[in-house]
Amino acid sequence: MSGHGKDGMPESASARRENELGEPLLALLRAHPAGLSEYELFAALYARGDDRFNISNLRDTFSLFCSHFRLFNALYRLQAQLWAQRNGSLVISPLLVVLHPYNDLLAEQHQLDEVDALRAYYLDIVHLEQTTADDLDVMLDKFWARLDGSARRRQALDLLGLKESADQRAIKQRYRRLAMEHHPDRGGETACLQMINAAMAVLRE
Repeated sequence: MSGHGKDGMPESASARRENELGEPLLALLRAHPAGLSEYELFAALYARGDDRFNISNLRDTFSLFCSHFRLFNALYRLQAQLWAQRNGSLVISPLLVVLHPYNDLLAEQHQLDEVDALRAYYLDIVHLEQTTADDLDVMLDKFWARLDGSARRRQALDLLGLKESADQRAIKQRYRRLAMEHHPDRGGETACLQMINAAMAVLRE
């Protein structure tokens, strides 16, 4: 039913527009099997005519948050769709989003995993629609505060692209490499570097 969600209730115009991102994202990820960073996805979507991802207009924290949320909402929707159709495995991180072939063992693990706090957060479009610039810092602090220590560590390791078994030496080496790679002085983006630094701060706790 056009304009309605899966539960039959009217779907907001914002939610409908987020859903439209799935097809171009899938095409982009299939065309880049090694994966794309969040910044690269922004640039590719903007090149396709979506002004919401014009990085030159995303200099303030709130504008960047809105575009980041839209992208990750669409990615997690696509991830669920691909799993359900047994059509692929989408690994999502701000530093790299990769589409892998569907794998039964990975699918089984996906079903057994605890609820991913980030996935649940991004799939709720209300978090985007009802957040103001003044709300943003408080909201993010509350989100992280809801996670216990082990969950915070898992989210931080995932953002850095590391496994749970990573030791401090591996974490520091990965952090240094990513920080150099994404530093603005080397052509990187400030937003990516901030996320890397935030993840490292969690792992230092």
